[in-house]
Formats: sequence, structure tokens, C-alpha cells
Amino acid sequence: MIPWIPLGTAQIPNNGGELKFSQRGDEFSIRLSGIRGELMNSRLFNSEKMLAELGCVYLKSTDNAQVLVGGLGMGYTLAAALKMVRASSQVTVAELIPEVVVWNQGPLGNCAKNPLQDPRTKVHVGDVRELLKIRQPTFDAILLDVDNGPEGLTQKDNNSIYSSQGLEDIYKTLRPKGMLAIWSAGPDHLFTVRLKKAGFKADTRIVRARPGKGSRHTIFLGRKP
Repeated sequence: MIPWIPLGTAQIPNNGGELKFSQRGDEFSIRLSGIRGELMNSRLFNSEKMLAELGCVYLKSTDNAQVLVGGLGMGYTLAAALKMVRASSQVTVAELIPEVVVWNQGPLGNCAKNPLQDPRTKVHVGDVRELLKIRQPTFDAILLDVDNGPEGLTQKDNNSIYSSQGLEDIYKTLRPKGMLAIWSAGPDHLFTVRLKKAGFKADTRIVRARPGKGSRHTIFLGRKP
């Protein structure tokens, strides 16, 4: 079997642990120290793609659309969002860890066909919460693949994004008819209730890690009236 080759490490702020980036043949992996299994694998990206497709479904005919992607990961959500919007649009991707951006600027970027090179892409290196608290109608779609969903895995601070206050901030940062889409490792009925209380028209979809197979993930959807 082809061995994994370490390519780099990165520290998650606020004692969130260490990310380990490695390659085996044409396959890439990002793991979190102390956690069994992978956070991301370059061959398992269907649910990340569906996050963007479901979140941007209403923007195909919208000129000058503004989309925010929270979490770069391996670039698949960003790449799918760019495919869903017009040439006049802009997709801002917020990534907390600078090394993840660097990895996507290298060979890893080829997996998602180098979305960082698209002229419509704007990179924000920092906490996505900085952009979620604008509280002025700014984005037509907000796509969040931050941590493990409504219950943070690497950083408990991320839970504030999905709190009632966090959802209120997001609601005010979305333009009318804007869409919020959130990737989650699993379902959470109480979070759906929270979305509705924040004013969103809420829905959930179950998607697979690979088309038709693999782990089941949940996409929470909230549309602003």
C-alpha cells in the first residue's frame, strides 16, 4: 500500500489542536490530532458540493450576487459556489487557519480545480464571525462548513455562530430572500427550531459523502423572507 507522506501541520487558534496535512498518491487528507479518523479527504466531497448547490440554487440568474463561504477546507464548497453564480458575482471565502489557504494554493488546489485562482474569489484570512456580524444586508447566500456543524468539534467558540444571537446576526447580514446553508455531521432537531425562531424558513436535507453512498450528513437550510 502507498504510504501517507506528511506535508504540513497547522495549529488551530485557542488551543483547538493541530491539523495534519498529508498525501498518498493523488489523495490528500487533513486530520486533527487526538481525533480518530479524518476531518477531510479529497475523495469525499459530495456533501460539501451539495452545501453550495443547495445554498446558491436561487442565484443562477442573479447579477452581482454576493456569497460568503465559511471554511475553505479542500476548496470543494468554494468551487461549487463559483459554478452556481454568474460572472458578475463575488464569492468571499473566510478561512481561520492561514496554512489551509497555503495548502489550497499548492497541489491540493488541483483537486477542486483551483477555485482560489478564480477572479471572482475573495479570500478573508480570519474568523468568519467577523463577517457574520456586519448586521447590514450584505450577502445573498451564506454557506457555513465551520467545524462539525451546530455543535463544535475543534473549537467550542464556534457554537456562538449557531446560537440564537449568532443566527440573529446572520439574519441581519443576509439580503432579502437570502439563503443560509450549514453543513453538519448529523441532524439536530433543536437547531431547526432555533432557525425558525430566528425568522428563517427552515428545511433540512440529508446528503451523502459520495453520490449515493458513504456517510450521511445534514444540510440545514434557512431562507430569509
